[in-house]
Amino acid sequence: MRFAVDGILQKEGKILLIKRGGRTFHNYWALPGGIVEEGETVEEALTREMLEELGVEVTLKEILGVYSNPNRDPREHTISVAFICDYEGRPEVGDDAASFGDFEVGMVPELDLAFDHKQIIRDYRKWLEKKGTYWSTKK
Repeated sequence: MRFAVDGILQKEGKILLIKRGGRTFHNYWALPGGIVEEGETVEEALTREMLEELGVEVTLKEILGVYSNPNRDPREHTISVAFICDYEGRPEVGDDAASFGDFEVGMVPELDLAFDHKQIIRDYRKWLEKKGTYWSTKK
């Protein structure tokens, strides 16, 4: 079992997504994120991953939720903590990202998204209206 982080990087009503360059979900859009390393908090992992993948500094605002569906990652059971963040700087392609784009939240569900990121973004849309915390099986 692995632990991961996903970042919903928001700015001016849009969120930043990466197009995956790795083998798993190659060319799918995804929230930026990655695996928590030994000795690291989830907050440190998210901050590190945003710098590695996009070269941006983030301010963590809220935990959106915890996503633990055993089938969310085809490689192995991976539990992810999803954070809502603001970011500073101009994004640049880095580790694991073939490209990136910023999208209006309403158009994101039309994209082919990796992992369970469509669910996470649906939960973010709910959060924008009524806040709350979400998880894999919450309706």
